[in-house]
Amino acid sequence: MSAFLLQVAPAAVDTATAVAAAPVADTSVPVIDLLMRGGWIMIPLVALSILSVYIIIERYFTIRRAAGDPDTFMNGIRSLMVKGDLAGAKLLCAQTASPLARMVEKGLRRIGLPLKEIETSVENVGKIEIARLEKNISILGIIAGIAPMIGFVGTIIGVIKIFYSIAATKEFGIPQVADGLYVKLVTSATGLIVGIIAHVGYHWLSILVERMVFRMENSAIEFMDILQDN
Repeated sequence: MSAFLLQVAPAAVDTATAVAAAPVADTSVPVIDLLMRGGWIMIPLVALSILSVYIIIERYFTIRRAAGDPDTFMNGIRSLMVKGDLAGAKLLCAQTASPLARMVEKGLRRIGLPLKEIETSVENVGKIEIARLEKNISILGIIAGIAPMIGFVGTIIGVIKIFYSIAATKEFGIPQVADGLYVKLVTSATGLIVGIIAHVGYHWLSILVERMVFRMENSAIEFMDILQDN
């Protein structure tokens, strides 16, 4: 009996070693191949995703550059205005590439007119600058709405392919539904992902613009106070 166990034990060990050493089948699917399974409907979805990422990156750096340092700028304007150096204040505005500097420069050029007209001029420039900051952000809102809808169109196309395959082969099995399911699931998932990216980007950039507008309004009020004090 013990001799039999000794004979069986090495065989069991060899079997376990062979199973452990056997290569595991790689079931991962390359992302590109997976996207290709979605069919032609993936073309507009990929285009929308690239456009969304471009707008988010471009607007972020534009808003970041426009923000600058309003406190340092306004302190410089106040110091020059107290000294009566109007030319120096205009020069500082010209050397500062920011929406706030352009607003203040407009106000400086209107000095001599009633304060109400100066304030109106500053506000008008501010509205133009805000519109420039918000450029293309609304496109993200549109993409956030239509990307999932395009993905849903892909879902319908996938279902149609499934039923067409079943009708053509008179059979119902994995080969008949696999291709349609790929189209259905890949396009739906891609549409939702693109929509989420655009939705998050839209609200994030809107928050950045709102913060920028708040700082611009505070600085405009400070500029008007400087004019009244002088």
